[in-house]
Parts: sequence; C-alpha cells; structure tokens
Amino acid sequence: MASANFLLSEDQFLCSVCLDVFTDPVTTPCGHNFCKNCINDNWNTNNQNMCPLCQKVFSRPELLVNTLFSGMVSQFRQSTQQKASSSSSEQQESRPGEVPCDVCTGTKLKALKSCLVCLVSYCETHLEPHLTASCLKRHQLMDPVENLEDRMCLKHDKPLELFCRTDQTCVCMLCTVLDHKMHNVVPLKQECEGKKVELQKTEAETQEMIQKRRLKIQEVQHNVKLSEEDADREKAEGVQVFTGLKESVEE
Repeated sequence: MASANFLLSEDQFLCSVCLDVFTDPVTTPCGHNFCKNCINDNWNTNNQNMCPLCQKVFSRPELLVNTLFSGMVSQFRQSTQQKASSSSSEQQESRPGEVPCDVCTGTKLKALKSCLVCLVSYCETHLEPHLTASCLKRHQLMDPVENLEDRMCLKHDKPLELFCRTDQTCVCMLCTVLDHKMHNVVPLKQECEGKKVELQKTEAETQEMIQKRRLKIQEVQHNVKLSEEDADREKAEGVQVFTGLKESVEE
C-alpha cells in the first residue's frame, strides 16, 4: 500500500525486529530505522552494538526519536486505520464455527488466512502486510484454523507440515532429518487428501451396508406379516370347520 503523502512502500514502515509498525522510530549511525525499544533490547541481549540489518558494529550512540520519520509513521498509522475502518463494514463478521481475526478489536471479522510463523489468524485488512511487505511475504500462510499452537512441532518450534507414515504422526521439516530420518514422509496436505478419499470410500461402503440391512429388515418384516396373515387365515378356517362339525353333530 502506498500513500499519496509520501513515496515510501509499506514495508518501510515496519520495524525489521518486531515486524510491526514503528513505535518511537530511531535511526542508527548506519542509517537504518528501528523501534527505540526494539534496538535497545537487541543490543542489551547481544551485548554488542550491531545493526540487525547490515551487521555494522559501532560505539553505542544516544538514540533520539527521528521526529520527521515519526510523523510519517503517524500518517501511515492513521491512513491504515481509516482504510481498515472503511473496509471492515464490507467484510463478514465471524460466525460460530468460523475462525475470527486475532488482530481485530471489538467486532471480530472472519479470518481469511492463518500465519504459521506469527501463529495468528488475519482478516482481509490485517492480512495485507503479509501480502505486500517484503519481510512478511516469506511467512507461510494457510487456510484459517483455530489453535495454531497445536500445528507447531513442540520439539523444534516449526510448522507440522509433513506426515510420517512410518510412525503415523505429523512432523516438521527438522524432524525428517533428525528423528524420522529414512522414514516414509509425505506432505501433510497429500496425506489429508488421501485420508479424505479413504473416508469417502468407507462412508459409501457403510451407506451401502446400511441400505442392504434396511432392505433385509423390510423383507423379514414382510415375511412375518405374511406368516401372521397365513396363521390368521388357518385359524379362521379351523374355527369354521369346527363350527360346521359341531352343527352336524347337533343335528
């Protein structure tokens, strides 16, 4: 998304550390911008004053908020919020059974995609940075699902995007080269499609079996009804014969 007020692309308003819109942007001596807290935390953690982007090392400077760039970021936030507000009315509110957007505040809109890197589901508006910002385009998106944490490998913190047929379990890419080396591993989507076909076949066979049993029951019920009718007829005939014999004896 580009703005008419300034010639900067959307990804230039995103901090490369937190991948979010800048908060109190500061500029390092090498000319790159970061959130003030992000760059300070980075330096405190690594015990080295190095630019996270170009890896240039320098003496720790006093970082002051870049007032000009901060104003541009504020304009960007405002235009983004206005666009989100205008487009939210055109999007569907999430209904029971549908995955809601994790970013929406107030009314939750229907999620369009889920990100396996951020572990967050996004509506159309909040998904846009993942489609336009270069630092977010590398993230893996999938159809919206709930409980994204359950789709991550607990051991390697990677998406469970593969299926090990040998052990009948979902695995991540690192699992295939460590714990499941030489196992029969296929893409999870392929396995799901195969299972879906098997389930459809099983369901068709089950329905056929149910139909056969239903017909068998109807046949048994019909035979029982015929037997009852035959028994009633024989009973009536017996009574009629007995009555005739009784009348003959009395005469």
